[in-house]
Amino acid sequence: MNQQKQPTNSGALATLVIVFFFWGFIAASNSIFIPFCKTHFKLNQFESQLIGSAFYGAYFIGSLVLFITSNIIGYDILNKIGYKKGIIYGLLISVVGALLIIPSANANSFPAILASFFVVALGFSLQQTSAQPFAIVLGDPSTGSHRLNLGGSVNSLGTTLGPLIVSFFLFGSADAKNAVVTVTNINVLYLIVAGVFAAVAIIFSISNLPDGKNDEKFEKANKASSSLLIMTLLIGGIIVIGQFTEIPKLTLLLMTIVSVLGVLFYSNNQAVKNNEGWGAMKYQQLIYGMIGIFVYVGVEVTIDNNFGALLKTPGYLSDLGLDESKISKYVSLYWGSLMIGRWTGAISVFNLKGIVNKIMMVIVPFIAFGVVLGVSKIYGNDISDLYGYAGFILIAVVAFFFGQQKPVKTLVIVSSLAGISMLVGVFTTGIISVYSFMAGGLFCSVMWPCFFSLSVGGLGKYTSQGSAFLIMMILGGAIIPPLQGAFGDKVSIGMHHSYLLAAAGFFVLVLLALKLKSILKSQGLDFDEQVGGGH
Repeated sequence: MNQQKQPTNSGALATLVIVFFFWGFIAASNSIFIPFCKTHFKLNQFESQLIGSAFYGAYFIGSLVLFITSNIIGYDILNKIGYKKGIIYGLLISVVGALLIIPSANANSFPAILASFFVVALGFSLQQTSAQPFAIVLGDPSTGSHRLNLGGSVNSLGTTLGPLIVSFFLFGSADAKNAVVTVTNINVLYLIVAGVFAAVAIIFSISNLPDGKNDEKFEKANKASSSLLIMTLLIGGIIVIGQFTEIPKLTLLLMTIVSVLGVLFYSNNQAVKNNEGWGAMKYQQLIYGMIGIFVYVGVEVTIDNNFGALLKTPGYLSDLGLDESKISKYVSLYWGSLMIGRWTGAISVFNLKGIVNKIMMVIVPFIAFGVVLGVSKIYGNDISDLYGYAGFILIAVVAFFFGQQKPVKTLVIVSSLAGISMLVGVFTTGIISVYSFMAGGLFCSVMWPCFFSLSVGGLGKYTSQGSAFLIMMILGGAIIPPLQGAFGDKVSIGMHHSYLLAAAGFFVLVLLALKLKSILKSQGLDFDEQVGGGH
């Protein structure tokens, strides 16, 4: 069943991708802030990962509150106000969160810093719930992943610059070994961040963007609401148990993952039997897409959030382990790897044909690599040990060619290569291991838009609701990194071998991609075939 091809609203898309940049800037900056907090507040690896838990947990809570409230009052709040206003309100909430970090740092309170990051990410939750479906409805549904790739490519420019800029504000120059970070450094950084968020909100308010609404009747989803509340209560209960018992954190985190997956599989099973009252959750592709987003975000974030601790490990890359101020160039290249892949994936938006498209597919990733290295060089880093990473980029380019811009085929190829890359990283040391873990970013780069477009495919009037459910599953970034941190804290495993968790996650994604293809095909939807047929 081929869908009618729709032209892309290029002007609206160009304005929309601005917010993608700032999500990346802040999310990647956490990678520098986490090792700083670990040292400053004398935390273990699990505790340091609570920054990520607060940040990504807010996506789940924010999207859940939006959905539950809409369900109670009987209309879709986001559809009522429109995607444009949703983004503006989300930016303003993030302004508040960024400003709250300043008194939190002045009070030298780690719990207050966690709360402030939570507020920043609450704003991001509303922004992403609005922006993701907005990008898809600005053109043909089958090429929605291409537009998300364009947004993702700009997002990745933010993730590349974020660690370097934040490292500059915290530590000064790249040579500032053992620099003392003062509260003044943090105050200036987050005043600027708050100012930028406010400026983008103003830009959106005066931009000539469509509202992004539809007039279809809202349908309550009481069963989906109950299911998600049960999931939340289970997670909350596990957190309470962790506070008042001596049960190991590793056990509690595994219980949390089992709870999330158990509720989703139960919901899917019940919706298949009787889909009334499940709303968007009655679509199997959404349920499996939610699991896919949960695992994907979890592994993407865990590779990075634990990377600083691995680089500081004596004997891994250097005899004594890297100083905190020396970590940023590797973290930046990890996130830069996502930029390299997303810039390449975004080429399809420009409808280049034949040999020109093929040439750009080869040239663009190396241009992006040059940008990443150039920024790092300007910052003052010695980048000579990063040149060899070009070989991994070449492997990724070949993978993208084989993927042919088809969502399922691309997911299977890049997830498989990412899993293999993690295994190489685990069983080697030195720069080859570092390259292998950073290559996870290359292969992750195109996963989000593929999973997102497949998951909301065929949802129709439930697209906005489905988008909120998918954003909730960014929750994976709150659970999987602390799980790896808990593995890393165990002497019998250590930080290096804890990356086997990321490898397992990528191989799970291969299975989920194949399952999504099967589900969509049973509904007469085959995005791989549509893209291959030129739609």
